[in-house]
Amino acid sequence: MIRINLLGSPKPKGKKGPAFSMPSMDWNLGSPILQVAVVLIVAGALNAGYWYNLDREKKTIEVAMQKAEQKNHELADIKARYLERQRQADAYKRRVDVIDQLRQNQTGPVSLLAMISDTVNETEAVWLNSMQDQGANVAIDGTALSSDAVANLITNLQKTGYFKNIEIKETYQDETVRDMQAFQFTLTCEKAKS
Repeated sequence: MIRINLLGSPKPKGKKGPAFSMPSMDWNLGSPILQVAVVLIVAGALNAGYWYNLDREKKTIEVAMQKAEQKNHELADIKARYLERQRQADAYKRRVDVIDQLRQNQTGPVSLLAMISDTVNETEAVWLNSMQDQGANVAIDGTALSSDAVANLITNLQKTGYFKNIEIKETYQDETVRDMQAFQFTLTCEKAKS
């Protein structure tokens, strides 16, 4: 039997091994200039692909930036309108507060006078000569037929809850009244905070 070696490698004698051997490829591309040119072409192609990818990302980012800037302008307009309306609402609220405060101050002396009038009418033998609203205090001058009537007036004023502290500044028997016994009194009443 005749054997032909198509692989080109001689069969080693005396060694038993595989009956065949792998073919080898020779990458002989020619001259070194050609090899450098192939490497440069491959590197250029990879670089061009990378540049194309970066350019596509740049264009995508530019489009997104334009949309974001447009949205920012829209939101800036909305914010400006909101702030303007907020200023108008604050101005309106200040006006309403001033009107409410004026109404409250307008009815404050009326309610004070009505409360003191009712209290004096419920207390027997007491007349008021003057009443002065001094802000946090009220000064009351009056005449009573007895010292007990003055004490009853103080008790009735405390029961109203409008005053937290009532003090007698002075009380004395009026000598100018000859027909009856009369006491002149001055009270200072501190308003309770509402």
